[in-house]
Amino acid sequence: MGAAQRPADRAGTEWPARLHVVTGKGGTGKTSVAAALALALAAGGRRTLLVEVEGRQGIAQLFGTDPLPYAERHLADTADGGEVWALTVDAEEALLEYLDMFYKLGAAGRALRKLGAIDFATTIAPGLRDVLLTGKVKEATTRTVEQRRVYDAVVLDAPPTGRIARFLNVTAETARLAKVGPIKTQSEGVSVLLRSPMTAVHVVTLLEEMPVQETVDAIAELASLGFGVGRVIVNGTRPPLPAGRVVTEAELTRGLRAAGLPADRRTVSGLRDEARDQAVRRELEDSLRADLAELDVPLVELPLLPDGVDRAGLDELAAALVQGD
Repeated sequence: MGAAQRPADRAGTEWPARLHVVTGKGGTGKTSVAAALALALAAGGRRTLLVEVEGRQGIAQLFGTDPLPYAERHLADTADGGEVWALTVDAEEALLEYLDMFYKLGAAGRALRKLGAIDFATTIAPGLRDVLLTGKVKEATTRTVEQRRVYDAVVLDAPPTGRIARFLNVTAETARLAKVGPIKTQSEGVSVLLRSPMTAVHVVTLLEEMPVQETVDAIAELASLGFGVGRVIVNGTRPPLPAGRVVTEAELTRGLRAAGLPADRRTVSGLRDEARDQAVRRELEDSLRADLAELDVPLVELPLLPDGVDRAGLDELAAALVQGD
């Protein structure tokens, strides 16, 4: 079925961008969220592309596959016929492709690689690396075959919040510096796409002070640079505790005895202290949740997966992303 004929679905209509950039502080689970979003957007027989640009092979590890090459590969299917494809973008391979595409330096480009010239170029001009990475993402997002989009959506597992604004803005800086030529044209095209309604930047966080503060800072910086913020995705959340409910030592004692467990004073006191700590922790989480709500950006909360993230866990997160609006 061609892309233009694929049915619309709830995920596709409520996450309307075509390019979804997923960022977050390290340790918040942004790669898992990006993978789950790709699965969610593939629902209803759609086709999505999941892209990583940091060279960590996090997608392959998550799905238990061999390391991904610099080529688009079928990764997973959804229960209703959707497809998720994956791509790891390598800056060196992207530069070779760029040299061949615009300067017809196929064999010569490979010779430069053997001489180490490509590593040298991307090292002395680190901005060039990000231009190449975002350029490849833009090509996949806008590619068509017989006037039909190859992918209904592209999900980018992007650099963390501390680097995301610079990563996305490097094409605008390069376009200003380059006067003429393919580099200027490509940089301008990527910059326009990243600032258009076709792109949304989603920020993944935990209900912890450092990730929330980085989320607040990143959203402010992204907005100041003209990038559209999609959603704040709060990962690893737990069900709320009953308001004002404090477990007493008498209740703990009765519960332990009913379960046939030791109910000595030391055990009961330890459980009481743990319950108190949990209540304090939940109060902090509620305060941080309120801080995020003040950003005036849609919030989606994903459940904590006690057994870790496997394919079943990714499907659970995908379902939560679809139902989160």
